[in-house]
Amino acid sequence: MPEQKGISPSAPINRWFIALAGVVMQLVLGTVYAWSVFKKPFMAQHGWSGDRVGLAFTIAILFVGIAAAFGGKFVDKAGARKVATLAAILFGLGTVLTGVADAMGSIVLLYVGYGLIGGIGNGLGYITPIAVLVRWFPDKRGLITGLAVMGFGFGSAVIGQIAPFMIPEVTTAADGALQVGAPHMGLATTFYIFGAVFFVLLIAAAQFLNNPPAGWTPPVPANKPKAAAPAAAGVDLGGALSMYQFYILWLLLFLNVAAGIALISNLSVMAQEACAVTAVTAGTVIFVSSLFNGLGRIFWASLSDKIGRKAVFAILFGTQVPLFFLLPQVTNIVLFSVIACYILACYGGGFASMPAYAADTFGAKNMGQIYGKILLAWAAAGVAGPMLMEYIKKSSGSFKTAVFVAGAMLIVGFVLNLSYRKPKAA
Repeated sequence: MPEQKGISPSAPINRWFIALAGVVMQLVLGTVYAWSVFKKPFMAQHGWSGDRVGLAFTIAILFVGIAAAFGGKFVDKAGARKVATLAAILFGLGTVLTGVADAMGSIVLLYVGYGLIGGIGNGLGYITPIAVLVRWFPDKRGLITGLAVMGFGFGSAVIGQIAPFMIPEVTTAADGALQVGAPHMGLATTFYIFGAVFFVLLIAAAQFLNNPPAGWTPPVPANKPKAAAPAAAGVDLGGALSMYQFYILWLLLFLNVAAGIALISNLSVMAQEACAVTAVTAGTVIFVSSLFNGLGRIFWASLSDKIGRKAVFAILFGTQVPLFFLLPQVTNIVLFSVIACYILACYGGGFASMPAYAADTFGAKNMGQIYGKILLAWAAAGVAGPMLMEYIKKSSGSFKTAVFVAGAMLIVGFVLNLSYRKPKAA
């Protein structure tokens, strides 16, 4: 981890400015979770099937996870600012190319722009604040990682509320065909605007992200001295890969993400079909549930500082199971929204608590590389969850069975979490 030039270990540094920059970056990157808002408009505009359009989101999440997995190494070695700046360029470009794909009617360019380029930029940007902030806040690991990725949860809330007023309204005809209404700004213009705004915000945030200087320690209030908790051994990547705890954490993230992202990728469509509501109303469901995605991240991560990461994951998995089996039966939009809000709060809580779970297990020294590899679970789940939903929807005509399978995944996660044991300090 390179020392930042011009900063001495004793220099006064307001680490909360760095935390704010991390939240802004995550807020922008979290807009990827609003994909279901754009799904029907792309289908109606170009006559593409749901599974073909959904593949763009699957590719995006795949490359988010892959880029985060390998980007963590560069954060550790090259420095956070360089990686975050590259992320800003790629994510902004990918968003603009999504608009070009609509203008050209090219689904291949949609996959390249939104999926490949945007996904890589997103993954590089996602891992950077997490790897940096656990070093700036060793005394508040759960809280700070929850705060950082809270922004990721809020991103889709903002776009889910704004986008329906910018893109074409889509209705379903009596024969089941999708019809495009008034164009408003249109898909292409919407993505051009988003791309420019995203780029500016990400570039600005990137300039504040730096690893702490060598020898830096967090300030301790004079009137409240507190002994630091024993740090976990500083395990390197090879050491982490030789420990069974790594694979348990990997699977826990995979199962929680696969179940949650299966719902997120089709939330707007499910709300419209199950509860017979408009796209604007479904957008409101996304907005509210995304707020809970963000709030859940800070709540569960903060709670994990008090009761432990293992206990939090037991609650996350155990309480979601009955809701996944109940959701397919719900036709009331209020009840549907309440269940979706809680599931997304747990989904976000898993993301927010896992960095601290990993830092507790392996230490923070090589956090970028180790947690990056754990985030490969996100990539795998980003493929498995949405594809599972699309395949079962296409073969059965409904999302019901797929949601039940997602619930079964959470049962497996609950059992796996019980088998975790924290390694003894070296």
